[in-house]
Parts: sequence; C-alpha cells; structure tokens
Amino acid sequence: MYNYRALKNNFDSSVQLAPNNSYGLKLANPIMAASGTFGYGHEMSSLCDIQSLGAIICKATTLMPRRGNPQPRVAETPKGMLNAIGLQNPGIDAVLKDMAPLWSKWQVPVIVNIAGENIDEYAELARKTDGVPGISGLEVNISCPNVSSGCIEFGASPATAASVTKAVRQVTNLPVIVKLTPNTSDIVEIAKAVVEAGADSVSLINTLRGMAIDIKRRRPVLANVSGGLSGPAIKPVALYMVYQVASAVKVPIIGGGGVMTTDDALEFIMAGATAVEIGTANFINPSAMSDIIKGLETYAQENGIANYSEIVGSAHR
Repeated sequence: MYNYRALKNNFDSSVQLAPNNSYGLKLANPIMAASGTFGYGHEMSSLCDIQSLGAIICKATTLMPRRGNPQPRVAETPKGMLNAIGLQNPGIDAVLKDMAPLWSKWQVPVIVNIAGENIDEYAELARKTDGVPGISGLEVNISCPNVSSGCIEFGASPATAASVTKAVRQVTNLPVIVKLTPNTSDIVEIAKAVVEAGADSVSLINTLRGMAIDIKRRRPVLANVSGGLSGPAIKPVALYMVYQVASAVKVPIIGGGGVMTTDDALEFIMAGATAVEIGTANFINPSAMSDIIKGLETYAQENGIANYSEIVGSAHR
C-alpha cells in the first residue's frame, strides 16, 4: 500500500517548459489557460483562483490595436465552438502599459501570445516585450495569415514557420513557445523546423478551420464565413498530433485541443505533453482548470507518482 500522506508531502507538481533557456519557464503545475479563452487573467479572478494555475497565456497581441471581425463571430457546434474574433486587442503598447505592471505582482507566470502580419512585426513584438517585468515568456502564434505571401498561414510551411521563430529568437531572451497550426500537411516537419530555429518549446494544436450554415437564412452563421473550431470535437486530432510531434522533437510540448476533464489532460500528458492548455472548457465551467489540477494531484497520489515527468510520453513506451 502507498503511504499517501508521505507521497503528498513529497509530490512535485512543477514542470519546466524552457530547460535550455537561461531564464527558464517553471510552472507550479502543468495546467495553463489557453490564449483567447481567459482574457488577460484579471477578468476571471472572481470566478477561479488564478494564482493556482500553472500559467496564463493572454489573448493574442498585435503591434497595433485591432477591432476584430464583425458580429456574429462565435457559434456553438456539436461538441465544439467556432470563433472568428479576428484578434481583437488594444495593441502591444497598451498591454505593456496597462497589464504588465499587474502581472508583475502575480505569482502565476503570464505568457504573451504574439501575432503579426509579417516577420518584421513578430520581431518588433518580441523586442518590445523582452525584459519587461510581468512577462515570463512568449507564445508565437503562427496560425496568422502572412499578408506578404498571399495570406497563407505562417505555420503552413517549415520555411515560413522557421523564419518567424528565428526572427523572434534573435531579439529576445525570453522563453519562446511556438504554437503550431493543424492546418498544414505535415505538422511534424513544422515542429522540427521551429525547434531548429530556436523555439524553447512548442504548443499544439491551434484551432481547425471550419464553418456553419444557417439553413433558414441560407447564409454562413459567422460574418467572417469561416472560423476556428475548438472543443471536444477536435481532441482526437490534437492528441494524435501531440503524439506524433513528441516522437520527433526533444523540447517540451504543450498539448491542447478539447481538454475538458482530468482524463483528457492525462491523455495529452501520456501522449508526450509536459503541460496542457485549457481553452473552450473555461467558457463552460470557469472552475475547469482548478478541477483538473486537483484531479491530476489525486491521480498522482492514487498511482504513487512523485512527479508528472514519470508519465509524460508513457503511451510511447
């Protein structure tokens, strides 16, 4: 029989997402709020204990303010959600002025998701955030359209994905996480390319492209026509992609896509994820991440696990 009391006292729930970076990116636990689903963190402070989370990734931030797409831009689907928010945000200068000072007082690390229309914009965003108190790392959103190349996603090819990563890496010492798009023919090659270009870790997956049609109006539900599909419907796709990438790269992986429960999170960890992003679940249950953190701790106690590293990638063995 396990000595649960002793195990609990010795249990180390922390994870490291940037072991090769001089700053490092240590989380108290592996559960992270996904970009675009948790605002800037403070909005959810009355609904859950944000300081108990592993990390918060703020909504996508661009160089200049963006109003986003016209309404309607969110729609429910069976087992999921479509969104076409359009990267609405106040711009990097406002985020640094209004949010970073608040984040610097928190114990939970805050990671800034950055999005650009060209490589120079990504580099400028990284340069502006480098060394700013309150910012613990960057998540580079390469699902954005490259306006210089016909609006093809930066993450659609190894060459463009690597170019963005290299440009960011050259101007910042912060841990760099590259968020991979599933809208590509070979996500493994993309992952290998960004790691070679300097990514400290990779996160996957971003949303899948999709749409819905209102049969009464005979028109697309979303004003933008298409949007990003998230939620439980995409979990099997996301899980397999994490499994594939985990076999191909040697940096930490952040998995996500349809995680609603502790069991979902465990599947991603066993597929090879060091940490797990929670997104759509936050809209349904603001306590979802807290519940999953507790569930993981219970699982560890019941199975004699002293550190999550013991089960990361265990499905491969």
